[in-house]
Amino acid sequence: MQQPRIIVVDPAGPDGLPYPRLLARLQPLEVRVERSLDKALDTIGRDAWDLAVLAARTGPRPETVLASLRQADPQLPVVVFDPRPDVTTARICLQAGATDYLDLARAEDDLEDSAERLLSGSRRRAAEEVLRRAVERPYSYAGFLGESPTMREVYSIIERVAASSVDVLVTGETGTGKELVARAIHAASRREAGPFVPVDCGAIPDALMESELFGHERGAFTGADARRMGLIEFADGGTLFLDEVGELPLPLQAKLLRVLQERRVRRVGARQENPVDVRVVAATSRPIDAMVAAGDFRRDLFYRINVVRIDLPPLRVRGDDIGLLAEHFANKAAQEMGRPAGGLSTDVYQVLKNYHWPGNVRELQNVVRRALAMSRSPTAGIDDLPDEVVTAAGRAAEPEAEAVGFFARRAEHVARFEREFLTDLLTRHLGDVSAAAREARIPRGTLYRLMKNHSLDAAGFRIREA
Repeated sequence: MQQPRIIVVDPAGPDGLPYPRLLARLQPLEVRVERSLDKALDTIGRDAWDLAVLAARTGPRPETVLASLRQADPQLPVVVFDPRPDVTTARICLQAGATDYLDLARAEDDLEDSAERLLSGSRRRAAEEVLRRAVERPYSYAGFLGESPTMREVYSIIERVAASSVDVLVTGETGTGKELVARAIHAASRREAGPFVPVDCGAIPDALMESELFGHERGAFTGADARRMGLIEFADGGTLFLDEVGELPLPLQAKLLRVLQERRVRRVGARQENPVDVRVVAATSRPIDAMVAAGDFRRDLFYRINVVRIDLPPLRVRGDDIGLLAEHFANKAAQEMGRPAGGLSTDVYQVLKNYHWPGNVRELQNVVRRALAMSRSPTAGIDDLPDEVVTAAGRAAEPEAEAVGFFARRAEHVARFEREFLTDLLTRHLGDVSAAAREARIPRGTLYRLMKNHSLDAAGFRIREA
């Protein structure tokens, strides 16, 4: 989890203003106090920080200090506290790049509001940057690359569900991009200014899972020498991403269900519950429906997180997206390696399209990077691919392999059915999309998207007067 990080530049050090105590009220964050400007500049240069708090008494002139901070990190918001505030100094500081100028005597009242506002703005700018990059190319969306019908449907669901506050379950094989979905939902939601807290339920030992999720009080168990806030509380006001939620032990599933129902969390060893406002996006690569039927996953928790479900397609059924992704990864790898952007040969693209990709997009990226690294020329060839990929792709391309062309053939039949169905439906309703959607029992927006996919215009089905 990435906590907001605030650096304080104050020669009085921790004994000056109670910065950590004041800032700790906001949310879980890291506060570091540096007495020396040089040390602070070195720290800012080495690590990423979300906010700087500067005492005006730091250095001979505040504008000089601000110039140094802006040079170290031009995007870092800076709040200036002045023990003797005046209009002239305020103007100088703001012109020198300060984001806010506050009276030291009002620190108790003003610091929380200023820091909260600036941290929210920092997260909003980060989310906007994600979305800006997503629309730079027509086939990209919030980190995804692909223009196949299955992926366009995934994008559509993300856009619709992000505006609500319902919990979401994302299913799909390993490497299909489940965390990307969760981050896209968070970035496009009203919670985008809040924290995004990813939790890998399969990577945390069972003995530590309860404390990690729910937190604990001091003395709750051996080794609990301090109170600790859990990851659920860290996500307050934002999104909690529970990756591989199927790995949660059954007792913790019951406790998580109570949190989701009551919106309150009780730390281990605590008597009282604390309110939390979190949206849960859960994900699993396991067959969760079968787990529910077998009693390995609580049915009531399944219903609670499965309000909206997004099924991510495996790479092997995404058709031309394989070539699109391979080209993107090849260009990216060439740039990282400082090599000419020669890309992949035509034969390589054919092999990649015939391969079944059990590791999905993640495996494709690694295979392409390996090919570029092994190639002696700017353009990677078949000899640069792993032998197992070439062999498996060759078997798949043999005429006797019944599975060859199945998904492409199925897509053709589905497309033909959709067009015939829509044409008949709109003809009978004379282009009335609302009536047609009611009969088909699908949302009107879905009908419009299907019509667009097949280049059908409702106006063409209306009877025109002679």
